[in-house]
Amino acid sequence: MLKGKVALVTGASRGIGRGIALQLGTAGATVYVTGRQPSQSGAKSDMPTLEKTANEITERGGEGIHVYCDHSDAKDIERLFERIKKDQKGKLDILVNNAYSAVNLLMNSTGKKFWELDPLAWDEINNVGLRNHYICSVYAARMMIPNKSGLIVNISSPGGLKYLFNVAYGVGKEACDRMAVDCGIELKKHNVAMVSLWPGAVKTETVMDTVMKSTDTSETTQRTKEMFEEGETIEYSGKCVVHLAADPNVMNKTARVLVTGDLGDYYGFIDVDGSKPKSVRSIKYLMERANYRGVAGWIPEWCKLPGWMLSMAGNKL
Repeated sequence: MLKGKVALVTGASRGIGRGIALQLGTAGATVYVTGRQPSQSGAKSDMPTLEKTANEITERGGEGIHVYCDHSDAKDIERLFERIKKDQKGKLDILVNNAYSAVNLLMNSTGKKFWELDPLAWDEINNVGLRNHYICSVYAARMMIPNKSGLIVNISSPGGLKYLFNVAYGVGKEACDRMAVDCGIELKKHNVAMVSLWPGAVKTETVMDTVMKSTDTSETTQRTKEMFEEGETIEYSGKCVVHLAADPNVMNKTARVLVTGDLGDYYGFIDVDGSKPKSVRSIKYLMERANYRGVAGWIPEWCKLPGWMLSMAGNKL
């Protein structure tokens, strides 16, 4: 589907970024993947690595190229795009802004209020996330606009709509969504699409190693486990990106926040494990999460909240 296309996925050592990169490779793309040096990443020895991701991309039929990049360093980001521009003669078709360094901080600060955290937690959460996404989008746009083609995807979450984890996280995710919409408006006349993508609950390596192995027997923890058991693999978001990149009418979706489950329904694909993840707009899913399973049993799978109604949940006026 994407033979001859050049993609960059930031933060692709593991998790959703790795899953997206692998699916782009499966579709035949040349995929640059970035991450921190192993000594800086804090990953366990048995975790996937950036080099392993690149190798698997190649094994799947694409071309994987790993580049160690400190996404908190603007100069390092600039060097990354200069390399791609030189290697590919100015061609870049897909950018996936996924790099994020605050997963451990979020997990270790559960329940703490913003005034109880180090104020510099803001930088940890939104530097490699929000700030880096903007910088990467600028450099990507400068390569895509002359070619009159391209797709930029911000990996975000429903945390941009309603309170989740903490204040800095929610502000950052809402800003990622707004960035995608506003950049998409400015890029549209150049035939470059930009969207924000909301995955559902994703069975990342960290989730499987922490949440799913938790010995906490509380109702909240058990419901969280159930949510992830029914969640997406790390490659489902990748299938979404592949189908968007291959869609000749992708400009119809630009400057929007898109949900992985909705894209699965629209393009007609399932997850790599054979499951069909539900959209966060699914009324059946929302009733199940609210523990109204009796009611949920009567609601058809296709019944979803309209986008405008979902957006009202985050209305601040």
